[in-house]
Amino acid sequence: MAAATQTLSTRGFGNTSRTDKWWLAPALQFVGFGAAIAYSTWAAFQGSHYFREPYLSPFYSPTVVLSIDLWPFNTSWLAWLFVPISPALIILPFPLGFRLTCYYYRKMYYRTYFSEPPACAVGEFGKPEVYRGETRFPFNLLNLHRYFTYAALAILVILSYDTVLAFNHGGRLGVGLGTVVLMVNVVTLGLYTFGCHSVRHIVGGRVDCFSCTRFGEARYKSWKAITRLNEHHMAFAWISLGAVCFADFYVRLLAGGIPGLSFEEPVVLLDPLLFAVGLVAIGGAAAGYVFWLRRKPAGAAPAPA
Repeated sequence: MAAATQTLSTRGFGNTSRTDKWWLAPALQFVGFGAAIAYSTWAAFQGSHYFREPYLSPFYSPTVVLSIDLWPFNTSWLAWLFVPISPALIILPFPLGFRLTCYYYRKMYYRTYFSEPPACAVGEFGKPEVYRGETRFPFNLLNLHRYFTYAALAILVILSYDTVLAFNHGGRLGVGLGTVVLMVNVVTLGLYTFGCHSVRHIVGGRVDCFSCTRFGEARYKSWKAITRLNEHHMAFAWISLGAVCFADFYVRLLAGGIPGLSFEEPVVLLDPLLFAVGLVAIGGAAAGYVFWLRRKPAGAAPAPA
């Protein structure tokens, strides 16, 4: 009996034999990433309403003030941009470069914005080309990702310091909603940054034998932990992107930078001694749990069938 065969072709934009909603993910990513870029661009050009004691917007941290008060930058039609330059325009290129050169984001915008291809087994936009890797301008600039990683790690340290300062409410220890917002922002950015392929390579790359190198055991354990984070890199990329945009929006809202909206946040003042005891208790419980997991005997191997 002759077997029936069918030739499948993915030539032509959107041509596919897939019957699932393959277009849904690229559509949502197109809207989500586009909205984040649009908002961050608008916020960066504002140059104001980025601080409300004790909160500093992550878009403007560290705050670097630079002014080019020279012709033609100080003319009436350019002075709004260069005198002074919005601090966000100086800082944001580094985290933006980190995200745009990220391996996950490359996949996202190649599919969503370039349609090369829009999804697996779906026809791409335009005439198929020979893949040459990222060896031609401007795509060879994506190889700067490892260097943007160092900048992202430095900015993460600065944002962590800003979060510590967010506990200082008028000279007293307290927690406001903004404190929680900045904490969530730092945690999600940390999960995204430390789950990056470049960080994974920094810790475990260029090593053929962990037991044969200095600090091999520590590097191996760190590499394993980063690998677990890397498995969820896509989720952390989107969550952290939303968290950093919301953090700027919240600080801007408190500072009166959102027209037609105002908000007075509640603040819970804390006793420093009880707060310290609580931190020690939480840290001790976490350390005890990790120790228990390490000492817990492995389950017996199943008997052979």
